[in-house]
Amino acid sequence: MVSLGELLESAYKWREADETIAFTNGVFDILHRGHIHSLEKAASFADRTVVGVNSDRSARELGKDPDRPIVGEKDRTACIAALGVVDLVVLFDEPTPYELLSELKPDVLVKGSEYKIEEVAGREFAGKVELIDRIEGLSTTELLAKIRRTQERD
Repeated sequence: MVSLGELLESAYKWREADETIAFTNGVFDILHRGHIHSLEKAASFADRTVVGVNSDRSARELGKDPDRPIVGEKDRTACIAALGVVDLVVLFDEPTPYELLSELKPDVLVKGSEYKIEEVAGREFAGKVELIDRIEGLSTTELLAKIRRTQERD
């Protein structure tokens, strides 16, 4: 995980080397195959992949269950940073990475296809926006619901 300043320094070096940058973001609460799919797709659009991870505070502001996130921000960022398709991870404390994107200005901004392009925060700072399909039935919310159903049966 890096600070915004370290991210911008790396981005400058990458651009000097004519490398492109893809950016995607999320809470990544309980890492699962759907997350991996999204990150692999994001990485396919550019030479470098930057992932913004919502802080615990900003994740709670997104209107998910009151006990979310389940996994703390340090552990979530460490898991994302350990993935080979990810070059850098940056934590952000706002509900969206709008401010971060206004400084990074990635070549490609990648979001899930549940969004419309006009709903994607920070789209005006990216060279282009790519909407990717998610793997149906794979989300942290669905995974937690399945765990709760299993607990209720036991």
